[in-house]
Amino acid sequence: MIRKLQAVVLDCADPVRLAEFYAELLGGRVVVDPEEPEWVEVQGFEGTPVACQRVEGYRPPEWPGQERPQQLHLDFDVDDLDVEEKRALALGATVLERTDQLRPGVNWRVYADPAGHPFCFCRH
Repeated sequence: MIRKLQAVVLDCADPVRLAEFYAELLGGRVVVDPEEPEWVEVQGFEGTPVACQRVEGYRPPEWPGQERPQQLHLDFDVDDLDVEEKRALALGATVLERTDQLRPGVNWRVYADPAGHPFCFCRH
């Protein structure tokens, strides 16, 4: 029987940089094991831990998926899309789609983290 989801693992070229992004975004801390520098965790926030894993030749997914579909993305509940967008962009995210401005009644926006993984802010 599975007890819980241990971590969400994101492949990337620079696990420390990506972990720093998510630590700032989520209010966590970066944990690096000197014996396993290819694997960096973000801990100390409410929810499932995020791990960043170095992969040689990493190629980010595309939005919307064409040649390399997104395969996975993270959704985060937020109170204010504009405030959180400003903060995420300052940390190194890029806007992929302001879906809430394109389709009436939709409450999310799509971004890419510094390694190109899509994530969404969903207005709570």
